[in-house]
Amino acid sequence: MLIKRKSIEQIESSRRPARKPKFAPITLSEQDGVRYLHFGTEWVQGAMRIRKPDWPELEYAQQMMAWMLYIEAPRAIAQLGLGSGALTKYCYRTFLDATVTAVELNASVIAVCESMFKLPLSDARLSVLEMDALDFVDNPANVEAFDVLQCDLYDATARGPVLDTPEFYRSCSACLAPGGIMTVNLFGDHPSFAKNIKAMRYGFDHVICLPEVHDGNVVALCFKSRPTASLDALAARAAAIVAATKLPAKSWLKGINSAE
Repeated sequence: MLIKRKSIEQIESSRRPARKPKFAPITLSEQDGVRYLHFGTEWVQGAMRIRKPDWPELEYAQQMMAWMLYIEAPRAIAQLGLGSGALTKYCYRTFLDATVTAVELNASVIAVCESMFKLPLSDARLSVLEMDALDFVDNPANVEAFDVLQCDLYDATARGPVLDTPEFYRSCSACLAPGGIMTVNLFGDHPSFAKNIKAMRYGFDHVICLPEVHDGNVVALCFKSRPTASLDALAARAAAIVAATKLPAKSWLKGINSAE
């Protein structure tokens, strides 16, 4: 049963004088060679195939990389909500000329990612910041600083993003350089879905949703400006991605074409 209440993270994101944040306990499970991250419930917050620690194991996480169809060589990528570190690790290992920044409010999530999910330590290209994602996107220093934002902000209930207002999405758009793209993990069968899509359209010129995958996950692609790439160019790019990475880019393109 889903109980309507404010999440702990949402309370901490408010602008009232802060008390020390409290978070749901972090728990782990393993099955068939895959390690899963939970926040004290059965809901999966991230996963890692132990023999392939840098591969984005979950299908929705792979879809979060669909911006690759439009941006071939990003210079700066930011991840809002670390989860198990899957997207952060993959971007760090794949785009060697890009900086990668991960923003996570819960210090214990960062520690677990480093100890149990093989998240690399911060270096010249990787920054893992313990802070509120809202503060991050509202920081004037981050205006037009990123080519890509990947947003996966869920609490222990795992049924809707913690940050979902028009103001939040406008700030996310402001953080993107011209031509930038944001991908967002949503739940398609929950009331939060329509609210988020409506809010996204206040900040972004064009929003596309990929087909729903396991357990109701729907990934939205939010474009700062409407893309102009031809279908032939996108098809060629999808084929190149599949050949280079084995990510299912052709299925992303099929989903985008059906949504347009």
